[in-house]
Amino acid sequence: MDADQPLSLLAGLTPRQFMKRHWQKKPLLVRQAISGFKPLLDRASLFDLAGNEGVESRLIVHAAKGWTMRKGPFKRRALPPASQPNWTLLVQGVDLHHDGLHAMLQQFRFVPDARLDDLMISYATDGGGVGPHVDSYDVFLFQAHGERRWRISKQQDLSLVEGVPLKILANFEPEQELILGPGDMLYLPPGYAHDGVAQGECMTYSVGFRAPARGELARELLQRIAEDAEDAAGMVLYRDGAQQPVESPAAVPAALVDFAAQALQAVLADRDMLPRAMGEYLTEPKPNVWFDAPESAPAVRGGQALVLDRRTRMMHDARHVFINGESYRAAGRDATLMRRLADTRRLDTRDLAGASEDARSLLSSWLEAGWLHGD
Repeated sequence: MDADQPLSLLAGLTPRQFMKRHWQKKPLLVRQAISGFKPLLDRASLFDLAGNEGVESRLIVHAAKGWTMRKGPFKRRALPPASQPNWTLLVQGVDLHHDGLHAMLQQFRFVPDARLDDLMISYATDGGGVGPHVDSYDVFLFQAHGERRWRISKQQDLSLVEGVPLKILANFEPEQELILGPGDMLYLPPGYAHDGVAQGECMTYSVGFRAPARGELARELLQRIAEDAEDAAGMVLYRDGAQQPVESPAAVPAALVDFAAQALQAVLADRDMLPRAMGEYLTEPKPNVWFDAPESAPAVRGGQALVLDRRTRMMHDARHVFINGESYRAAGRDATLMRRLADTRRLDTRDLAGASEDARSLLSSWLEAGWLHGD
């Protein structure tokens, strides 16, 4: 993506300008981010998707007795009628199930894929919403159908209402009010309080981003590194030839603690291990994602184009390519080819013309797994 190309999606800003001025800093309201937009999924199709076992969905109702929340899947008769006010259906990861929604998500790839998460659809009847709240991640709120009234605030008081199944701010004090219609979009950085309420039936697309906590990231990487730790640290045995007799035998020897620290340092000193673990973690498919292997997949040859399956996550660094939780060392012309596939999510016939047999064999195995398809 051209970082210096003005985009109507960003109110005429270039991606470079948007990232410098707004990303993780301040909101941006975009009128007619996509002019003349028509919903890519109608209400009936969204309800059908919410009934799928492999799709994460939630039903939120705000009634006289308070807030309730249930998790899907939902049969159609389990959802309230569209004429009933004050309810919301949230359907997560819809980009994994619909080509048009997947293509829409690709418009936000001026942010690294490592941060881009998914597209969620919020369907709401009149008065529906999830209450004032704060997200820990960046979000683009795109109005696909109907109108939604947003109230936003940069407030510091993040105390929550007790005894409800949602993280609703107890003392929300809006500073700005905005009405979004079809085609409009609002960007909010992390920590910005917001409350969206449907004005009539409406549908909002939320583009969310991954923001792993440092502790979570450390746990995931250590678990992956542990698989190869013995090879990286070597089979050096602990020796204590200078050990003196002790009066407190239960005390852990300081020299043994130092030996353990040296073992960890040896593992982290491996220049490939941490980047490899990181790439595998970032491309790991979500638990509810699976691939449909074709009944027959011809070997990759010249004269054909390839495109990544919309569920495939593929990234790269200077020494590897990563795809769906697996890593491969890459160098030379084949590395350039694989990085192009990750960046553009497709390879044309001319791209494949110079591919080595090893590269074609690897692409063929991904074709057989359903990770990519002929185009």
